[in-house]
Amino acid sequence: MPKLKVEDLKRIREAGRASVCLRQGAGEVKVTVHMDDCGIAAGAGEIVKTLLRELEKRELSEVLVTISGCAGRCDREPMATVEVSGQEPVTYVNLDRQKIHRILEEHILGGAIVQDYTDSSLPEEGSPA
Repeated sequence: MPKLKVEDLKRIREAGRASVCLRQGAGEVKVTVHMDDCGIAAGAGEIVKTLLRELEKRELSEVLVTISGCAGRCDREPMATVEVSGQEPVTYVNLDRQKIHRILEEHILGGAIVQDYTDSSLPEEGSPA
């Protein structure tokens, strides 16, 4: 696969934004998928699509899905932040389809944070693992 250029990433981001119908409204849960160039290159588009498909399939209209720019941790992309009303936001890192499914089941629906996928579960850059 040829190397992606910044222009390619911008075009992919805009196409993704245009093709994904994000859920809007006032929900008890808000999921923000970070979709700047680094997130898109790491696979954030697939995270959004998987999440939206699952929410629609389960008819979960109370879950709001949004996208944002870079969260400042490009090395941990794709990332998503889950905000449950009345609780502190939780940021999940290094996501894939299986992880977003587990987050949906356990955190969004079940109320239990999936610690294995949070930023705090990983060693900081430069520190021993």
